[in-house]
Amino acid sequence: MKVLITGFDPFGGENINPAYEAIKGLEDNISGMKIIKKEIPTVFYKSIEMLEKLIIDENPDLVICVGQAGGRFDISLERVAINIDDARIKDNDGNQPIDERIFEDGENAYFSSLPIKRMAMKIREAGIPANISNTAGTFVCNHIMYGLLYLIDKKYPDIRGGFIHVPYLPEQVVSKGNLPSN
Repeated sequence: MKVLITGFDPFGGENINPAYEAIKGLEDNISGMKIIKKEIPTVFYKSIEMLEKLIIDENPDLVICVGQAGGRFDISLERVAINIDDARIKDNDGNQPIDERIFEDGENAYFSSLPIKRMAMKIREAGIPANISNTAGTFVCNHIMYGLLYLIDKKYPDIRGGFIHVPYLPEQVVSKGNLPSN
């Protein structure tokens, strides 16, 4: 089995993104599964284009995209992605879509095809706080989750996929005040 895991590059003035930091330290082989770790840009549409190129090049069985959710206390396994981009800040290329559909021919929402409840339970059993989230937001995290699930629906039905949010790293919150980190 081959697993593609992506994490975003830093954005919003940060020097680091815990999403990519979380995945780059993973082993290349876990329980017989080949793990492919890739950094993707925090940019609307460019992120989906790169993800599809990675899917074509790597032919994974499973795709997990990981993103930063500053302010959350635990790892959040996302249940649903919605067909809307509504950015409160600009992405890394200066794009700031407001109330725009991601794909005109896409569903209003797509649900993760990962066993998120079982995954959250296993993460908690390992001593790490985890929960199920019903919103991936409306920034590039939701965008890439929606894009992944759209691609699975339209082109790659044999792939399973979903999205995980991780909290800030401790070094990110030092100057931010009373915010949680992992």
